[in-house]
Amino acid sequence: MLKAVLFDFNGVVINDEWLHEKLLIEVLLDENLRVTPEEMQQFAPGRTDRAALIDACNLRERVLTAAALDGMIQRKALAYEREINQMESLPIYDSVIESIEILRNAGCKLGIVSGALRSEITLVLERSGLTDAFYFIVAADDVIASKPEPEGYLLGIKLMQDLFPELDLKLKNFLAIEDSFVGIQAAKTAGIGVVGVAHRYPFHMMQRTASWAVDSLSDLELSRLIPSLAEIVQPEEDNASKAIEEIAK
Repeated sequence: MLKAVLFDFNGVVINDEWLHEKLLIEVLLDENLRVTPEEMQQFAPGRTDRAALIDACNLRERVLTAAALDGMIQRKALAYEREINQMESLPIYDSVIESIEILRNAGCKLGIVSGALRSEITLVLERSGLTDAFYFIVAADDVIASKPEPEGYLLGIKLMQDLFPELDLKLKNFLAIEDSFVGIQAAKTAGIGVVGVAHRYPFHMMQRTASWAVDSLSDLELSRLIPSLAEIVQPEEDNASKAIEEIAK
């Protein structure tokens, strides 16, 4: 039975991945590093700013100090805040608010597992009135390894289990919602089913990698997903459970 849903954020809740990529290119340009939009699209989707910037610098054979990298991340975050605050209305996906309401009414507990900074996520949630929809946020600030590593999802699973011990949450009770290949891989490695929403990539590409694929969150049919959750084959469940235990320590 489906009991908990972990949402990715950028590209699932809000259509702002283009903005993140634009701002990353701009902070790189401030360091005299020119990266094309096509190149940035290889590094950024689903990943932390830190991981994307490191890969972009490696592409240009530039080594940055930790302080320089931290400064770039901070400047990008401030630029994102300015851009969001200048928008009259945020590009929240049309179906996300309705889908969140349906899931909550069905008794599902919701959390966010994202590669974005916490400050960026909370800003958008406050502006869009969605703060109370999610019990917690796992952000880039909370992990060392970016997606496709499962660290963020393992932490999200552990947080949900600790918040709701009475639900006796197992991995089969979780579902992730992702729009990127690295996010899908992270969720599957953590041992949970994942819906790939075709916001960035075509449906057929999501279908090849995710447990299920939808064109939009409005196509997320709980009546179809709940019975099928018990049937999903999760060969990495034992390893994921051990990793969750390590986080608890």
